[in-house]
Amino acid sequence: MQESNECGDYMKKFGSAIILAGGKSSRMGFDKQFLKINERRLMDSLIHKLREEFDEIIIVTNKAQAYIGLGHKITSDIFENVGPLGGIHAGLILSSSQYAYVVACDMPNINLDYIRFMKASIENKNFDGCVTRFGNWIEPFSSFYSKNIVKAIEDHLNFESKSINSLLKKLNICYIEESKAREYSPNWDMFLNLNTREDLDNYLRNLGTR
Repeated sequence: MQESNECGDYMKKFGSAIILAGGKSSRMGFDKQFLKINERRLMDSLIHKLREEFDEIIIVTNKAQAYIGLGHKITSDIFENVGPLGGIHAGLILSSSQYAYVVACDMPNINLDYIRFMKASIENKNFDGCVTRFGNWIEPFSSFYSKNIVKAIEDHLNFESKSINSLLKKLNICYIEESKAREYSPNWDMFLNLNTREDLDNYLRNLGTR
């Protein structure tokens, strides 16, 4: 019985994944949340992969009608036109877990081993999130954020700052250094974003498909 309770507590802590699908996709030329790879919508592939690790999938989108009937939680930005931070905020409000994993809809390479490593890094600690560093930069996606930062995000946005980086400097974040992250993704492809047609073409070329 004790083992069952521990499992339940673990899932309450890490049971949610948030997919941000509300960007303008201006550099791609079409809405990336409808991007298809091998005739399958990339969004559907992301959901399928994330379901291996998370009980709850939350989609933050400006096209909620496209996801009717999928059985996942759907929401949209409360703070509009503030970039990814607005999507993270909306997703965390809906999350049933203390921590939610956040990924963008144009990131095709979900690395479950690294997700599990991040979970273990903050499991018994009181961090506001777990984020990977790339040199002096951060990777704001493929990261974990706590529901406890919702008020901090609101305060940050109310002061008209949209920067995730400047917000994280105010918070207690567990940073994973690049050298450690590359043990899981030597070529850094777990952080790949398909932002442009060129990105998409290169990705498809590496897949050996069209």
